[in-house]
Amino acid sequence: MPIGALAAAAALRLPAADRPREAGGRLDVPGAVLATAGVTALAYGVSRAGTHGWGESATLTVLGAGLLALGAFAVVEVRRPGVALVPPRLVRMRAVWAGNLVMLLAGACFIPMWYFLSLYMQDVLHYSAWATGVGFLPHTLAGITGARLAPRALRRTGARTLIAVSALLAAAGFWWQSRIDAGDGYVDGLLGPGIVISAGMGLLVTPITATVTADVDPRDAGAASGLMNAARQIGGAVGLAALVTLAATADSGPAAYRLAFITIAALCALVAAFACALPGSSQSRQ
Repeated sequence: MPIGALAAAAALRLPAADRPREAGGRLDVPGAVLATAGVTALAYGVSRAGTHGWGESATLTVLGAGLLALGAFAVVEVRRPGVALVPPRLVRMRAVWAGNLVMLLAGACFIPMWYFLSLYMQDVLHYSAWATGVGFLPHTLAGITGARLAPRALRRTGARTLIAVSALLAAAGFWWQSRIDAGDGYVDGLLGPGIVISAGMGLLVTPITATVTADVDPRDAGAASGLMNAARQIGGAVGLAALVTLAATADSGPAAYRLAFITIAALCALVAAFACALPGSSQSRQ
């Protein structure tokens, strides 16, 4: 609460005043409702499948409803392009749809990481909440370092190469993390893999963002940025639900963590492979 209050106060004073906008803008309320309902239903359905099974009627109903809602969302956006939450002209750009697919998968990799590592530190290593937070400091510092180095690396390698290398680096870290054993402590079980994973994560976000937003029309800049962030959060929500469901099939606690991390490593390798679908700098408008 204190941090939120400070942020709200700073937002009122620090940013420059908004420029006047053109009158007549409307909100895409149907699109927003359908998109939110669809993603929520999918995440809940995947999570429910872990406890009730994929063949259970309620699970199938929720998943079906989620898919129908997302399908209806696509129809609404096409039929109302003037007020669309996601303008159809935007998703026709190769850089946008391919970049958001990569970001979706990246979200499914990195957002669940914090969940599983937090549980491992508290349930297996018996850390307090405070000690768990301190245990994440090396991850945070490695991620910040990667993010600071990313622009320089981007200028040298290009977006596709940097995305592929960063994803493979993270995949190696997750594979290393999947080797964890019940007798491992923080230094020998979490520290090294965590630094490698977080460095890859820090390097990855910048080239994806640059690819998605580089040649977007200024009028669509907000929609492109919002779509990319939504893709990351949706990937994280659905990915976490799926990974928790998968981990529940393991025979023991340590085996569940190993299964989750090796699956995330495979997803990171898939991100590296999908980087090939991204356009080069001279193709980004296609």
